[in-house]
Amino acid sequence: MQRIISILIAILIFSILVIFHEFGHFIVAKKSGIKVLEFSVGMGPRIFSKQKGETLYSIKALPLGGSCMMYGEDEDEEKLDSEKDRAFGSKSVWARIAVVAAGPVFNFILALVVAIGLVIAGGVAKPYVVDVEKDSPTYEAGIRNGDVVLRYDGAKIFTSDDVMLRQYTTTTKQSEKIKVVYKRKGKKHTATIKPKEKQRILLGISYSPTDLPVTALEPVLEDGAFAKAGGKAGDTILSIDGVEMKNGKEFAKYTSNHPFTEGKKLSIVIKRGNKEKTIEVAPKMMTVYETGFDVNGIRKKVGPLGCVKYGYATFRYNINMVVQSLKLIFTGSVKKEEVSGPIGIVGAIGDTYEQS
Repeated sequence: MQRIISILIAILIFSILVIFHEFGHFIVAKKSGIKVLEFSVGMGPRIFSKQKGETLYSIKALPLGGSCMMYGEDEDEEKLDSEKDRAFGSKSVWARIAVVAAGPVFNFILALVVAIGLVIAGGVAKPYVVDVEKDSPTYEAGIRNGDVVLRYDGAKIFTSDDVMLRQYTTTTKQSEKIKVVYKRKGKKHTATIKPKEKQRILLGISYSPTDLPVTALEPVLEDGAFAKAGGKAGDTILSIDGVEMKNGKEFAKYTSNHPFTEGKKLSIVIKRGNKEKTIEVAPKMMTVYETGFDVNGIRKKVGPLGCVKYGYATFRYNINMVVQSLKLIFTGSVKKEEVSGPIGIVGAIGDTYEQS
């Protein structure tokens, strides 16, 4: 049943994206004086249609996407002399470019509206520093709890997600220095953090220590204990040795109170797609380069202007996440097998639906 619901929700989402895309073509074509023969929702045979002016509006049998059929789009189509100037091909190059570009532009507008909606519904985690460890590189650099991160390693920061994305997609070495611009009591400061090499017993995964489920983020270390036990990026950790892990905060607290023992196996229940499985993971000693701080993971509601500001920030973050993910793929940091296709996307949509 869950799989069916996932598929239906995925179809609905993809259809909305395509319809909005085609609506962009439709609006700009009309404004450019191009005759639109038909605007349809769905595919296949028509089950309902209505002629309004020169355009036929229709609903088709298969609820998959939609289309905007313009006069003269097909070069082999016979054109009436009286309507040649209404054909797509008769318009200027710039007009045709505008019509073609309108689809993607409308998708970006939709994405921005959705991002603002997400902020209205769930709030935003502002990027202030928490859990600075004494004697850590961050503490030595002068950064303290409550400082607000403005830039991290050259990247502009709006939310905690931006900091975590930068941390997860940047290979940190002891020789590298991380420049951080932060604000304290209304004043800007700049600090340079030099990560310290430490030996820690780890699972070999990254995760978000927030109210979200404990999902192994890309990239999962290939030589790490989690990967060697069969774990993959995208797996959600449900429990460790019988103790339920509801979210990243609980996972962080548990691992802090129950330090791993090298070689001692843990029984970890993971969820991959809609299936649960148990893997035996033996944490191992690994070399890590630590900065010694975290960022706030608590989301709070913001006012109307804040919703627009942080809605844009969320929109920007998701674009950046795609760009950074592609970089990881092309540089070989993430295997192409770990990238979700249509089936994986449907599964992810189902998981999101179940969590909500």
